[in-house]
Amino acid sequence: MTEVVLLHHAQGLTAGVRSLADRIRDAGYTVHVPDLFEGATFDTLADGVAFARQTGFEEVAARGVEAVSALDGDLVLVGISLGAVPAEGIAVTRPGVSGVVLVSGVVPVGALDQPWPPDVALQVHTRADDPDGDLEPARELVAGLEAAELFVYEGEAHPFVDDSLPTYDEAATGLLVERVLEFLADH
Repeated sequence: MTEVVLLHHAQGLTAGVRSLADRIRDAGYTVHVPDLFEGATFDTLADGVAFARQTGFEEVAARGVEAVSALDGDLVLVGISLGAVPAEGIAVTRPGVSGVVLVSGVVPVGALDQPWPPDVALQVHTRADDPDGDLEPARELVAGLEAAELFVYEGEAHPFVDDSLPTYDEAATGLLVERVLEFLADH
């Protein structure tokens, strides 16, 4: 069965990220949740982004690569917001990735070092009015790929899938989990 690697957002490996991983585990999947911030969590998105900037985005991405290096077999990567950076980087460089799910974050098309592999399916979930503005880059990324889906949810909360944060949207997260489980079943 496909193994899932869930890469957290800029506020770190929060209880809400773990809760999302548990929802996928409850459907029978093995879910790995590496801590790209080595234990640090942040109350605000701005503080988490500042930490990632100080650590170095390249270092955060390298920690994601290291986290999957020992895993064999079929992988699906799920990147939430900042977690999209290592998820997309791994997808274009590592064999054995069959799918990627991006939530509230997208690396723009031209920023990837390599083209998107044709055998890696993509699912993107974003908010219509996200203040961090990843809707247009998401549309561009999906438009250029054959096996890609874009789901746009009403609202502006970023990220919206972490039940430990005030930006959590239960209804949107429930729909997202359904869609992710369908994606996992197909890939």
